[in-house]
Amino acid sequence: MSTVEIEVANFYREVAQTQTIWSIKDDVGFPAPIGGKGKRAMPFWSSKARAAEEIANVPSFKGFEPVAIAWDVFTQQMLPGMERDGLLAGVNWSSITAVSVDVTPSELKASVEQAVQQ
Repeated sequence: MSTVEIEVANFYREVAQTQTIWSIKDDVGFPAPIGGKGKRAMPFWSSKARAAEEIANVPSFKGFEPVAIAWDVFTQQMLPGMERDGLLAGVNWSSITAVSVDVTPSELKASVEQAVQQ
C-alpha cells in the first residue's frame, strides 16, 4: 500500500471512529480551491491537528480556523450541497507530504460508512 493509500485509509478510519470530520473556515466561508483532479474541492481532515497544520503551512489558508462538523450534519446538510454544486471532497490534504486526494462526496460517505462496519 502506498503512502497516499495509507493516508486515505487512515482518514476514513479516523472519521468513522470519531464521527467528526474537520474543515477550515474564514469570514467568507469554507474554501473550495481547484484540487488535484482539476475540479473545485472542499478540503476535509480527520482531526483538528491536521486541519491546523494545513492552515499553518499553506499561505492561502492564513486567517482560517479549524471547524468540527458532526458526521450526521455533514452527510445530511453539506454533502447534498456539494453534490449539487459539483464539488469534490479533499481527503486529508497535506502540503507537507504533497498529498492531494479528491473524491466525490458519495465516495467519501460510502468509504466512511464501510470503515464504520469494520
